[in-house]
Amino acid sequence: MTTSDEGRDTVRDDPTREAATIDATDRSPDTAGVDPTTFRAVMGSFLTGVSVMTTHVDGVPHGMTASAIASVSLEPPLVLVCVERTTLMADRVQEAGVFALSFLAGDQAELSNRFAVGDREEGESEFAGVATRTAMTGARLLEGATGTLDCRVYSIADGGDHLVVIGEVVGADVGSDAPLAYYRGGYGAFRRG
Repeated sequence: MTTSDEGRDTVRDDPTREAATIDATDRSPDTAGVDPTTFRAVMGSFLTGVSVMTTHVDGVPHGMTASAIASVSLEPPLVLVCVERTTLMADRVQEAGVFALSFLAGDQAELSNRFAVGDREEGESEFAGVATRTAMTGARLLEGATGTLDCRVYSIADGGDHLVVIGEVVGADVGSDAPLAYYRGGYGAFRRG
């Protein structure tokens, strides 16, 4: 990682420079034995925000709690979200080609729990009693969120047992200023110091 502004400008402004790639067959034996339980515990030590990812296929909505999210690019505006391959969302987002993210506020932990349950009802009943509005792509946005992004699928890549879904942002709104935080298996509210 480059720490000087000068180094970043050189990389950004040099269109001939190619991104580095790592061949999966070249993995060092030093990293091959990481215990999944330990890995999960360590990653749980990284404070994250919480969102609900939504999409729709033939007008039927679907939602899922997601916290593995990151901005990718400003030009064009791209965001990524990781979706477990075995979830209904993995199928739906590929079929729909669109999705939205609603970043939950500190008082919306119940919505995070609701959309994290695997055996919940689908379609309209999945959103019963949840205040939403419809984004430009047709995906649902949850009211009261700290921010929302409406996206068209830009690309989908293999990420082990997850899909790495990259979306091109076609709509964005800033909402409340008190986000829901998730840390070591529990919720909290972030407050500025």
